[in-house]
Amino acid sequence: MSPIRMSRVESAIRVVIEFNTAFNRHDVAGMMQLVRDDCVFDNAEPAPDGTVYSGKEAATRFWQDFFRESPHAHIEIEEIFGLGIRCVMRWRYDWVDGAGNKGHVRGVDVFQVKNGSICERLSYVKG
Repeated sequence: MSPIRMSRVESAIRVVIEFNTAFNRHDVAGMMQLVRDDCVFDNAEPAPDGTVYSGKEAATRFWQDFFRESPHAHIEIEEIFGLGIRCVMRWRYDWVDGAGNKGHVRGVDVFQVKNGSICERLSYVKG
């Protein structure tokens, strides 16, 4: 692989890691700085097909609502790798529900990163 192509792969991984770091801070503004205006976020909920959020404005509202409803949300990256403009992240999502019970699920996100910005995120959860 050429150094230029390798640099693009590494850049995509760095962007996704930075996005996840902002997620764990519940920093929606920080997350959205890494996302294109025409982004597509395909959420895993509700099963079986999830919900698609198109555009930065819709994604911002989703994340604001998400953190309001899940104030202890945390994603631990278990594995991450890049394939051209794609980045695949295997993760564990932990939360605490309203009754104080801890829970978790595992899943995979497939990102598309172009010119240093996330343009697509597809989420899949083990169910």
